[in-house]
Amino acid sequence: MQITCLGHAGLHIQTSGGTILCDPWKNPAYFGSWFAFPDNSGLDWDRYGQVDFLYVSHLHRDHFDPALLSEHVSRQATVLLPDFPVDDLRDELEGLGFTRFIVMPSGEVIQHGGLRLMAQALVSPADGPLGDSALAVDDGTAAILNQNDARPADLDVLRSFGPYDVHLLQYSGAIWWPWTYELSAAAQRSFGAAKRANGLDRALRYVTAVGARHVVPFAGPPCFLDEDLFALNDLTGDPANTFPDQMVFLDYLREHGVEGGQLLTPGAVLTVDHDHGQVRWPAGEQQAMEPFTDKARYLRCYAARAQDRIATARSGWPARRTDVAAELKAWFEPLLELAGHIRAGVGGPVLLRVGDDSPVVIDFPAGQVRRYAGESCRYQFAVARPLIESLIADHQTDWVNSLFLSMRFRARRIGPYNEYLYTFFKCLAADRLMYAEGWYAEQNHDEEDIQLGDWMIQRRCPHLRGDLSRFGQTDGTTLTCTMHGWQFDLPTGRCLATDASTHHLRSRPARAETR
Repeated sequence: MQITCLGHAGLHIQTSGGTILCDPWKNPAYFGSWFAFPDNSGLDWDRYGQVDFLYVSHLHRDHFDPALLSEHVSRQATVLLPDFPVDDLRDELEGLGFTRFIVMPSGEVIQHGGLRLMAQALVSPADGPLGDSALAVDDGTAAILNQNDARPADLDVLRSFGPYDVHLLQYSGAIWWPWTYELSAAAQRSFGAAKRANGLDRALRYVTAVGARHVVPFAGPPCFLDEDLFALNDLTGDPANTFPDQMVFLDYLREHGVEGGQLLTPGAVLTVDHDHGQVRWPAGEQQAMEPFTDKARYLRCYAARAQDRIATARSGWPARRTDVAAELKAWFEPLLELAGHIRAGVGGPVLLRVGDDSPVVIDFPAGQVRRYAGESCRYQFAVARPLIESLIADHQTDWVNSLFLSMRFRARRIGPYNEYLYTFFKCLAADRLMYAEGWYAEQNHDEEDIQLGDWMIQRRCPHLRGDLSRFGQTDGTTLTCTMHGWQFDLPTGRCLATDASTHHLRSRPARAETR
């Protein structure tokens, strides 16, 4: 097996059963904030795009690069599609012209053309309804685990696919905490040091549990080339910086007795089988090490090359064309009406400052979006108007995957991190939100039954947890969830969709309730 690093989480895997392209990314992401580190813009993307299979782990823009996929990747490639609970990833890929899909049920081994494959999809609201996913590949000569950003709580399924020759994983978190928060410099450094240490330790625990012979740190960190964000780069191995690079993690592995670490930079090739592994540097090892030997100089030169791309990103931001409060009210209030668990979990109003405009409040308990009336708000965000206008114009349904990861905002909070608040911002579409609500209902064991016509049924659709009190419709003994059109036979609870035999509805005649 031959693994070529394409930068960040990008891989080109040559196997005995075909070639696989994983998470190719080269264009700036998150309002022009993130760039691949080291620079991968000089790779022959047309060459790497002529593949048999495409795997996109999730829709975050440092893994899903629609411009690159559109320009360079063959539409004849078969997509290895993680079986997420919502169809957004498939819809996006179909929109780009991909038509061939192998849906990979989470944790199930698939045999295809001499390849043994398995994907594991993460589906909790903390991961986002689209979550993340990991891919395991075995072609008989070697077995690899591409964990990328995924953080599975249970590794038994992934380990059962092994043993692995290569384990590729994220070690350098991508998060806005604590740098966007209004904290003292001392507090930021204290929280940053804890986060860096936790991230390295978590990755080490995955490495130890998987036990592969070769470990490749990848899927981060990005680098920040806009002057407004340049200080976020870890130029000196600062123990408080939350974006340590590959060399930091390789040193960390050696310090903890793991000797199988391998550095791969864009263009580097790891040839591996069950007995051997060797890295080849087509441009020479000295050039491959340049980003780490004088990182500040490297990034300054990289930033100079990237100025046009940063300017292009900025030029696309709108300027004062919308009534932000009215637009957010029309967008968010119907979602808040569906969000019982999330509203209770947030528990109070959230303040959104949009440039110099009058602040907007998202009042979670009341389910309203309105002008700020001076009340105390435990959670506050300040965002430049052009960015909010861009989110509205593009109807971005996942603000984590657009605004927050950009680092281009300021925040304040009283108390701890609130999972429910960020889940809401990940789920700004009805199907996403109802999936999250259904997930919380299951975790809290409070899913209720409702009466619909002559039948008592579970409140949430088994498909994507749609609220059947709002979207359910009965016709005789057939229930239709009008959110996605799925139908169920009420006497048996059987799903009438031909490919959905595992989705079963809890139902019984309502008349039995009165006997």
